[in-house]
Amino acid sequence: MSGGIRALAAAAALSLGACATRPSVLPALMPQATAPIELRETPFFPQAEYQCGPAALATVLKTAGVALKPDNLVDQVYVPARQGSLQVELLAATRRAGRIPYLIEPTLAALRAELEAGRPVLVLQNLGLDLLPVWHYAVVVGIDPAGDQVILRSGVERRLRSRATTFLRSWELADNWGMVVLRPGEMPARVTQQRLLTAIALAEPMLSVEARKRAYRTALEHWPESATARFGYAHALHAAGELSAAEASYREIVSRHPRHAAALNNLAGVLTDRGCHTQAVAVANRALAVATDDQPGLVGPITETLRSLPASAGDEDRCQQVDEAVRIH
Repeated sequence: MSGGIRALAAAAALSLGACATRPSVLPALMPQATAPIELRETPFFPQAEYQCGPAALATVLKTAGVALKPDNLVDQVYVPARQGSLQVELLAATRRAGRIPYLIEPTLAALRAELEAGRPVLVLQNLGLDLLPVWHYAVVVGIDPAGDQVILRSGVERRLRSRATTFLRSWELADNWGMVVLRPGEMPARVTQQRLLTAIALAEPMLSVEARKRAYRTALEHWPESATARFGYAHALHAAGELSAAEASYREIVSRHPRHAAALNNLAGVLTDRGCHTQAVAVANRALAVATDDQPGLVGPITETLRSLPASAGDEDRCQQVDEAVRIH
């Protein structure tokens, strides 16, 4: 079986509309007792006209180990008709660079936490009005509570010091959108399971197998009970040809979630690659029965899996017996 079911795609789609509401932010930056922070080593790329998107993205990518200049990104993210860049293009370009874009929680605390972890934050600002927006991308590299200022790489200014209230208003008018760039296997400073797994799933098609393994293994270490993280890790193990480990991971999922049709389907694929054809057919049939009962969206892909399974039996003596973990409950 080639690839199995990308069950994560459904989970990822569920979280894409999460930015519809605009949370309120603090009217002041932080208590003055809070220590200042500034990531002085963050690179700086002065923007060309209208091209703040490529400049800001090149800044955070270079911090994450990707040596691209704004000129290398213009064709990927700049939309001439809009004289600017869309967030979706910045996210896609980050994934093409082999990194994982992570949308931070739309709060000042989340932004500061990433700075404290050494990551600059790419933010979208509205420098105009709600009804007459002037969109601008910048990179937050520091905060100065005593001076009530935010420090940014912005436009042609390497170290723009913006009043906290001015920055917060412009950020709020842009729905507090902000992202950091993660190397596969890194965790953001403030993380939620759904946000991170969604970020990994969306980046997965652009990541190498080893990068996918690192990303999902780190998530699984953080959330060992997560079936989604284990599923992604098992899928990466299968792609890497680590069949025994992939089989063990899929079996662990179905032992805890006997009606996980996608895991059953992919387990059938691993068994096929191991030459356990009789067991593969049995497991795929179980997956189809589960999907028929309560996961109709998977019926088609699982049916295709069954059709693709070899008709001849392999060396079944070296294959584990189908255990109770894959039986329908």
